[in-house]
Amino acid sequence: MQRRRTHLKDNIAGYLFILPSIIGFAVFVAYPLVSSAYYSLTHWDGNTPAIFVGFKNYIYMFTKDPSFLPSLKATALFTILSVPSSLILGLLLAVLLNRNLPGIRLFRTALYLPAVLPSIATLTLWKFIYNPQFGLANQVLSFLHLPTSDWLSSDTMALPALVIIGLWGVGSTMIIFLAGLQAVPQEFYEAARLDGAGSLRLFLRITLPMISPILFLQLVLQIITAMQAFNQPQVLTNGGPGFSTRLLMLSIYANGFGGLTQSPQIGYALAQVWVLLLFIIVVTIFTFRTSSIWVYEESSID
Repeated sequence: MQRRRTHLKDNIAGYLFILPSIIGFAVFVAYPLVSSAYYSLTHWDGNTPAIFVGFKNYIYMFTKDPSFLPSLKATALFTILSVPSSLILGLLLAVLLNRNLPGIRLFRTALYLPAVLPSIATLTLWKFIYNPQFGLANQVLSFLHLPTSDWLSSDTMALPALVIIGLWGVGSTMIIFLAGLQAVPQEFYEAARLDGAGSLRLFLRITLPMISPILFLQLVLQIITAMQAFNQPQVLTNGGPGFSTRLLMLSIYANGFGGLTQSPQIGYALAQVWVLLLFIIVVTIFTFRTSSIWVYEESSID
């Protein structure tokens, strides 16, 4: 009996300690999720009482909304272009800077600096760089005798222009890869060189497998970030020209907050949020399921 009372007291004490976390999760995570799921099934503008309409928002989204499928396509294309390019460039820069050379820390700092600058300020600067008349991008192309572009005003170049801006801020990816490269034991390289392995073989057989967990983490985080991209199209293109850069997050914002000619459609915007969440979950699960093929684990050595 005494043991049971002691065990009960310990359980009560434990629950009391985690009670703040439980309350925080319920208030800031569980309740918003449940309420957003409910309001996604309603017609609600945020001012008048919500009217339950069932799955009409989702049906309209996939059958009648002229902007949803183009937004979904633009989001997928932006993710496909931006994630591999940023991972490849970040890894290449990390390999180049993973050397003990005079002034190497200065180069690392310079390449990382764009990642810590305010995003709105840098996007405004890029808007001037992409200006077709006097922008730096076209001036450089003209100097090199290459064809210029309308950049943000072009249906074909607007989305790649946004991807290029993401590559300019690849410093954070580079730093994480650099930390992974410096954690690779040098004994592996020394033993491989004794066996006659060259630089390319060292990179493919030692470096990539050893940093594959970091590569996997970067892949998952960047996929999620790319699918939720908002600042770039909002500041630079406002979704245009046409629907070429109307990413899904921008579409959610436009529907949720409305504008001069459109009243807010919060219920419909929440339905789009849940569709975006579902796509992110599916892609993330697929990435995790396929990670065992290429991610090296020390336990797999047995």
